[in-house]
Parts: sequence; C-alpha cells; structure tokens
Amino acid sequence: MAATAGEWLVHRLVDELIMVAVAPNNNHVVGVDLGGTKILAGVFRDPRDCIGKNKISTKPELGPKKVIERISRCVREAVEGCDLSLEQIKGIGIGAPGVVDAGMGRVVFAPNLGWRNIDLQHELESLLGRPVVIENDTNLCTLGVYQAELKNKPRHMLGVFLGTGIGGGLIIDGKLFSGFNHSAGEIGHMVIAAGGPKCGCGNRGCFEALVGRQSLFHRIRAKIKDGEKTLLTEMLGPHLADMRSGDLRKAIRKGDKLVQKVVEDAAEYTGIALANLINIFGPEIVVLGGGIIDALATEMMPIIEETARRYAMSGTDKGVRIISSELGDDAGITGAAVIASGQTL
Repeated sequence: MAATAGEWLVHRLVDELIMVAVAPNNNHVVGVDLGGTKILAGVFRDPRDCIGKNKISTKPELGPKKVIERISRCVREAVEGCDLSLEQIKGIGIGAPGVVDAGMGRVVFAPNLGWRNIDLQHELESLLGRPVVIENDTNLCTLGVYQAELKNKPRHMLGVFLGTGIGGGLIIDGKLFSGFNHSAGEIGHMVIAAGGPKCGCGNRGCFEALVGRQSLFHRIRAKIKDGEKTLLTEMLGPHLADMRSGDLRKAIRKGDKLVQKVVEDAAEYTGIALANLINIFGPEIVVLGGGIIDALATEMMPIIEETARRYAMSGTDKGVRIISSELGDDAGITGAAVIASGQTL
C-alpha cells in the first residue's frame, strides 16, 4: 500500500532526526596551556563551559619533537576522557611560553623550553588532524580572565602571571594588544635589579629571575647551604626533592621564617614591577594569577598591593584595582578555547 503524504512526511522527519543524532557534533574546542613543567588540556562546549581536563608533565629536556608529541597525547586523552573523538573537535588553541608569532604559528623563542623557531602549529596539525591556532600563553591567560571572570567589562586591563616563568598580557581599549613584534607583555624579562641573578633569557636581574618559581627554590636551597634552617628539609628531605609552591605555603603557616622572607622578598619585587607597569599603561584593573599566586595569594597579595601603591607615581594608581584571579590553572585553557572557537577581541 502506498504511503500517504502524511506518513511520508513523518518518515522523512524521523530520517532527518536520526541523521542529526548520529552526525558528529564538532562544536567542541580544546584549549591547551603549554608550560615549562606541565601541559594542561581542556575540552570546552563553549569557552566558559569546560567539560573535561587532562594534565601531563612537559619534560622539555626531551626536546621540541617529543614535547609536541606529548601535547598531542595530552589532547587526545582529554578528548577521549569526555567520550568524544577528534572529529568532533572544531579547533585547538594553544598557549605557548615566550615570543610567539601567531600569524606564522611559530614559537620564536621560549627560554623555559629551550625552543627557537619551532613550527608548533603545523606540527600539531599533522599529529592531530584538526585546525590549530597558537598564541603567547599569558596573552591567553589574560584573555581567559577578561572573558570568563571580568565579562569583557574593563577597557584597560593588565594580567600578570607568576609560575615557572613570568609573563603578562595587555587589554587596551578592549582589545588584546600584542605589539609590533608580537612580543608585548613579556614583563618577566623586564630588568628590575640590574646586575641581579642570571635569567634564562640571558640577561641579569629580570623580574622572572627574581620571582619565578625556580628562582624562589634556588634561593631557599642557597640559604640552606649557608647554614640557615627551614622546615622544608623535614617535610621533603635534605635535597628538597619535588618541592612545590604549595610546600612554601605549608612551611610559612607552620612559622618558617626562612621561607617567609624569601616569599616576602618576591612579593616586594612583584609590587615594584606592578608600579612600573601601572605608571606606563594606566590599567583599570591588574589581575595576578599563575601557580605561585594560586598557592601563595594570602601571603603575597597584601605585600604586592602595598608595594605597588608605594612605588607608583602619585595619582597613577587612583581607582586601580589589584586582585588575584579565581580561575587558577583554567585561565590559560579558557583563553585558548576562546581563540580556538574563532572569537577575537
């Protein structure tokens, strides 16, 4: 018996619904934060909705090729952990440390990875078979905070991120600012103590060489070698193996004067750096983040703010808010998800 027009229409609608149901949903994106110590990948339905994450160590000593393979592995595991396939991923955004030429998809110089002129975008596209876009990691942290935490409201924002390295990002007139050579925001390599400790970039006295995580750990070990005492040796052993920022917080809260002095010095240097940046850029808000702030915000933020206001030129800090980010590790992957989804400021 021939189907009626109504029955034909019902069958056609059912067939179309089945096709939609089985068709791959490629509206998901992946945001990746590539750091000197860890790779973090997040899968997003939209840039404010992370549905799953995966983290592995970076191991930069293995060289660029192996690190890129580890990024690919981290992404694959994050996607599989969300019961998705790579075919359902619209794009992948990645934040890389150092100087990045986003247009060419290259990491020009990343001192904490030992990279020069690495074609990160195309290498990852070959491994993953999905579109990849790259940007400086702290630019993306700033973008993530700006969109997810601040809801795109301030016209002028400065992001400062303290971790293995130190970097920053600038929002000027509501737009992410990268500068002429795509290197704006490299505040970790602003010299604030001429003749100070050697930095990974080759200069001396950089902000990063005074406040970066490895700098803090090196200073603590040097003081122990000079005979000073710390609870960290009881907590972690004489060689302070596997020391983390969180261990510094634990030691301070147990009354460790050595660690407290090292962290207070780092907070003062950070405040001095912020005063210079406030004088130059005049932001509405300064947001601090990164692993060191995540672990030590309570100990550092009051000193950072007091020092910044003391050193800033009179009037330049009026009305300027100085706060710590609530996104934590998710700032970088959130900003990376924003660019992967094709959004721009």
